[in-house]
Amino acid sequence: MPIEVLRIFYDAAKVFVFPSLYEGFGLPPLEAMAHGTPVLTSNTSSIPEVVGNAAVLVNPENVFEMMRALQRVLLDANLREKMRLRGYEQVKKFSWDRSAAEVLAGYEEIAGMRPTALPVRRAANS
Repeated sequence: MPIEVLRIFYDAAKVFVFPSLYEGFGLPPLEAMAHGTPVLTSNTSSIPEVVGNAAVLVNPENVFEMMRALQRVLLDANLREKMRLRGYEQVKKFSWDRSAAEVLAGYEEIAGMRPTALPVRRAANS
């Protein structure tokens, strides 16, 4: 989907629902928060770490829990506004530049490491 269309959806939505069972990172909820869209998402995998306290977290396998949370978010304008503001703050913790710098630093650390010398075993009769 073109990013321009995605932006329209994020901007028009009252809430972004992302009941994923597994995510390596969870970029879609972060994108939604960057647009000021409240997020309701899974309490599994890496997602809670990504969204922090800026989203409503639910068990993605419990449809009743999701329904109650979605109803709460849709009916409570104050909650949506609080989530919108928290989302903007949470998004500030992430950037492509910082991610690239951290990956580069990791590679540099690994490249600079030398293997530990193994002890030399001597023959018993030497």
